[in-house]
Formats: sequence, structure tokens, C-alpha cells
Amino acid sequence: MNQQTYRSPVVAILGHVDHGKTTLLDYLRQSRLTAKEYGGITQKIGAYEINTEFKGYKNNKITFIDTPGHEAFAKLRSRGANVADIALLLVDAKDSLMPQTIESIFHIKSANIPFLVVINKIDLPQADPERVKNDLLKHEVIVEDKGGKIPVVNISAKTGKGVNELLESILLIAEDLNLEYKVNNPPQAIIIETKKDKRGIVVSAIVKDGCLRVQDTVYIGNQKIKIRSLINDLGQIVKVVFPSTPCEILGCSELPEVGSIISSSLPTNLPPVIAKSSLPTALPQLDLNRLLQTQNEEKKLNLILKCDTQGSLEAIDSVLKKITNLNLILKAVGGIYRSDIFLAKNTQAIVVGFNVSVDNEVKELAKQEKVIVKTYHIIYELLEELQEVTLLLQEKEKQEKNLKGEAKILAVFTIEGEKVFGVKITKGKINLADNLEAYRNNNLIGKTKLVSLKIRAKTVNEVKKDQEAGMIFSPPLDIRIGDVVKSIL
Repeated sequence: MNQQTYRSPVVAILGHVDHGKTTLLDYLRQSRLTAKEYGGITQKIGAYEINTEFKGYKNNKITFIDTPGHEAFAKLRSRGANVADIALLLVDAKDSLMPQTIESIFHIKSANIPFLVVINKIDLPQADPERVKNDLLKHEVIVEDKGGKIPVVNISAKTGKGVNELLESILLIAEDLNLEYKVNNPPQAIIIETKKDKRGIVVSAIVKDGCLRVQDTVYIGNQKIKIRSLINDLGQIVKVVFPSTPCEILGCSELPEVGSIISSSLPTNLPPVIAKSSLPTALPQLDLNRLLQTQNEEKKLNLILKCDTQGSLEAIDSVLKKITNLNLILKAVGGIYRSDIFLAKNTQAIVVGFNVSVDNEVKELAKQEKVIVKTYHIIYELLEELQEVTLLLQEKEKQEKNLKGEAKILAVFTIEGEKVFGVKITKGKINLADNLEAYRNNNLIGKTKLVSLKIRAKTVNEVKKDQEAGMIFSPPLDIRIGDVVKSIL
């Protein structure tokens, strides 16, 4: 019997440096873990589980991910690893929102997971929680007592005031999420840290479904491993690890990437090896087809903007607001960092910098993640190129709206001296006598008419999505396997 039960929520804390994340994590470690446990493996594993001791909940435990801020959070997200169920946006009650706080907001929204605002350092005489709430409104974060739905909790991570209320708020959100799992499901875990020590390669992971057991054979990408040992967040050797429980795994022969998925079978969607190539140099090289695959009803170009000064940022932002088909994912003062690249990958955005530098490590990461990065020193050049791309995107969207049907050429035959094209309908429908446009690599190669349409030698008047058919065109064009024909309304 595959028993169904509830797992504890996995929580990530994001915010500006020095706003108290480490202090909060340390307080939770000291207050919720015994002295023997504190300071041991807990601080090395990258995550730990606490028992809140609250009654009446489906599961009263919480797992906290101890990551180095929003970069690690974004990196996990860019690998498709939804490791966190809930996020905490930590804000200093005295300093209010700072650059990394604002970036954290965008990263949390990109993850599309529930979050709550934690206003820290309320024990200080300069603390001003109302200012924090009002500043959050500017970034469309509306907390409950401002008419929104986002919970807010005031705490002092130093004294522990409000921490119990925070923990119970997390459990309440987890109740709504209904975090279930089945013990006998195939195991799945997400890697949050990797390292090498005297034990060899050590992988820190959080189990998301099923259970991991010693001697299990699992896959991490192409790497097949046999689990040699499992260590929980208390430093204890265990035989089995349940969902939401952090652990260390021994048995890898190669160091895997953070964010990799551990599963019981070889993944079928492994990414191809990326060949080294130079970074794209012009914005019009953007893949507009990929951009049009976003979930928004109105297709827009997603943009991350980084500037050298607040003045430059405000000047450019004021002009960008007037450009249609443009969606500003993040605007901030500062250089272009690794976290920007991961956020861009998550949101299918391009990264634009004005008077800022991009170090070689970030450039290399951008190439690996196939993220376009552009930097400018003259404002009008930046705006001209962005306007050009948004116009191209607008034109492409218009074409998509007028598309009646589309087919991909799978085969070419010559029957009684006439070329017959084997096709599969990939979008909409195509009818006999339709006027068609033929494309190769998204470039128009010619226009023609559909004069014969058959399915298994039977003449038909119409073919729809996912059907295969034979087509004859007039006038004939140099159409090849892999080309696309479109019927435009």
C-alpha cells in the first residue's frame, strides 16, 4: 500500500545583506535544536529541519534552506528545481528596502510561490514597520493590513520576539498548500550544495517525493550512482530519508551541479552539450519564437535593466515605460551579476546594462545559460535597439494572430514526376486551396498554393493539428525537410 502523508514545508529566506537572515537562522538553530546538535552538521548541510511543537497541524515541522541569498535561489530555479515551497522576504525595520531587497522581490515573484514579509529588528528605537509596508507598495507587494493578501510578521531575530508567530504563519500557509507525498513513489530530490572533503564527493539534498534509501541506485543527470551513505541534518547516519528532510549523500563519482535533480530513472530531457560560442552582439538576434511562447496573453519582451546610478535608472525607466511590448522584470542600480543571469533564464529575459561592467565569469555563465547580455554607454543607442526589437516582436505577434495553420515538412517524395511533401500539422488547420507561405529557419522563402491534400491516399479538404498528410504545391518551391509552411488568414 502506497501510504499518503504530509511533508513539512521547505522555506527559503531572501533579503538584503545585514538585514538579519543569519541572525534569524542562528536563533532558530539555538532555540529549536539541542546544544549537541547546534554547530555540527546543521551548518554544513545547507538546510535543517526544526520541530515547532505547535499542535493541530498536519505537519508541525519546517525545513529552512540556508543559502547565500537570492543568487543561489535563482540558480536553483534556473535548473528547474522548485525546492522551496514558501519564501520569506526579510526586511530591516530601520533601513527598509535596499537594492538586494528589491531584487529579492523579483526573484520570489519569478518563482511563483507564496511568501510572507518578515520585518526584522523591531527592538531598535529607530524601527519603523509602517515605512517598510509603504515602501513595499511601490513594488506591488501589498501586505494584509494595507489591503493585500501577503502576510507580514514583525520580529526581532536577536531577542526572539515574534519568531513563534512567524513559525505559525509558515505552518498556516503550508496547510493551504496541502503538501502531500506517497512513501512508495519513485524518489526525487534536489541538490542544494556540493563539496569535496575527506569522505569524497558530498552532495547536500532535500527529498521532494518518495524516499531515498542506502544502496538505492539513482541518477543525477547522466551520472548513475549507488547511495553509499546518508547523513541527516543532525549528523546522524540514517538508512532512509523522507520528503522535506535535508541530508548528505555519499556515492557520487563526479561533482554534480547545484539544482540537479536526483531521480530513480535516467532523465529523458537532458539538455544538449552547449558548444562554446561568442556572446550574441545584437539584440535583433533574439529568438522571437521563443519569446512568444511566454504565458502572457499580451506578448512582451522581458528585460532586466542594471544602471550605474539612480539618476540614469530613473531617466531610462521613464522612457522605457512608453515602449509597448516591453516588460521590465527588474530595474536596479549596480553591476550585472550571476543572479541576474539566472533570473533572466527563469523569465526568458535579456539583460541590459548602462555604464556597468560585466566580468568574465558572468559573461561565461551567460553563454552557458543562453542569456543575451548587452551593455551601453550612450542612452539613445540603448533605446533605439530596444525599440527595434519590440517592433519586431509586435510584427511577429501580429503574424501569429493571423496564423490559420502551420505544418512541418517531414519527408519529400517524387511520384509520377511530381513532388509530394509529407507533413505534420503543428498548429491550427490547413485546407485544400489555401495560399501558403514557406519558411526556412524563420525566413520566408516563397509563396505557393495547396493544390492536393491527402491522408493515406484519400483526398481530404482539411487537416488539423497533429494529423499527418501528403501535400502538393503550385507553383513548386525549393522546399526541404525541416521547412515550415503556413496558412495565413
